[in-house]
Amino acid sequence: MYFLIPISAALLALVLILIIRALSFKPEADGRTESEPITVDSDFALYTLREMIKKKTVSSTDKSMENTGEFSDFAALLPNLFPSLFKAATVETPSDRSILIRYRGKSASSPTVFMAHYDVVSVDDSGWLKPPFDAIYEDGYLWGRGTIDTKVTLNGILVAAESLAKEGFVPENDMYFAFAGDEEIGGYGAPTIVSLFKERGITPSLVLDEGGAVVEGVFPGVNKPIALIGIAEKGMLNISYTVKGGGGHSSAPARETPIGILSKACIKVESKPAKFRITEPAKLMFDKLARHSSFGYRLIFANLWLFAPILNLITKKSRGELSALVRTTDAFTKMKGSDGMNVIPPTASLVSNHRIIHGETVDSVKERIVRAVNDERVEISVINGMNPSVVSAVDSEGYSRLSSAVGECWGDAVVSPYLMLACSDSRHYGEISDKVYRFSALALSKEERALIHGNNERISIESITKNAEFYIRLMKKS
Repeated sequence: MYFLIPISAALLALVLILIIRALSFKPEADGRTESEPITVDSDFALYTLREMIKKKTVSSTDKSMENTGEFSDFAALLPNLFPSLFKAATVETPSDRSILIRYRGKSASSPTVFMAHYDVVSVDDSGWLKPPFDAIYEDGYLWGRGTIDTKVTLNGILVAAESLAKEGFVPENDMYFAFAGDEEIGGYGAPTIVSLFKERGITPSLVLDEGGAVVEGVFPGVNKPIALIGIAEKGMLNISYTVKGGGGHSSAPARETPIGILSKACIKVESKPAKFRITEPAKLMFDKLARHSSFGYRLIFANLWLFAPILNLITKKSRGELSALVRTTDAFTKMKGSDGMNVIPPTASLVSNHRIIHGETVDSVKERIVRAVNDERVEISVINGMNPSVVSAVDSEGYSRLSSAVGECWGDAVVSPYLMLACSDSRHYGEISDKVYRFSALALSKEERALIHGNNERISIESITKNAEFYIRLMKKS
């Protein structure tokens, strides 16, 4: 029995260590100071955004489905809406789907790049309560495609710059406003601008694009609003699966059909989720947010060296956003068989979409899928893909400026780095800077976030105004 005494003592010591680490796992001082008041002309910000929403800048990989006139009209609209800025700035169009505005500062050595895209996704009018391009303002909300993604951001940038230009403001460093008209289809607008920067030797000290927002209820045990700043984004991969068979009438099927074979392949992949990984962005996020959580979660996240396997099991079962933060995700999105209900297809196909976590690549994900399916009858090939982005620094002056401006606008929010699960144009800027961040300057509820790419997209006048205020504050720090 005496051998149990050392074991009990060791267990007690372990428990004490875990509790002490959890108790000391407290929020760090944020160092926020009183901010100066900023006045935004809400009527002007609403008016300019309404004019932008009226332009049907719907991008498509099928160019016959695009109205190119709407894109050129959008570009021509901006000088009329923001005359003071366009008088003070220089404007270029590096491509037919990109607009680059340079607001000169006292120095060109440490520029800031403010990004947004002015193309929008397609719309099914029948699903909307109000016409998606009429820019109807009612009961404090502006309705329309692009009100959140991301014409509100583009508008906020230009409203802020127009206000500062009227005052004769000169920033310490150059500011660039880089807008693309084909982000939704992964086009060439943003890459063209990045290529231009590379040619000119321009290295931004801060690049800001869409991404995180001020949200609530996204981290267990945290009751405060959270301002999520993306410091990296996952990669993306689309994979096709094809099975060829004899086809024939469904009245006399073979033991296995192409669709049946593909269904088994799907189940195999879904039943074997990717490896659990706590990457640097997730580690920083957990460290920041868990300090504001309840004691139970602080106990777990302060001691991930012990509890990581439990977190792995939880995320495996729950899936969703938390799981996506710690592993590559696999989602099957398309399936094609025959057009006839009584016809066995001679060829059937399946498509899966994967969001690749840091530490994995397009090639490694494909290899994992091939191993999981393990069926020579299934032809597996890459449609397209890209590896995860560069991870940006959080100890930079650019991140400090950004987090300071966020704190001035949303004083009660916890500002935290995070890993962006979706893709954006900002990934291209990793070629020229490791200070690339993703934050949509909006406070968005879960219901509002669901409107992105969905029906009845709309934004409140308070959010339109706060968005412009944020950019004024950030530009004054540039």
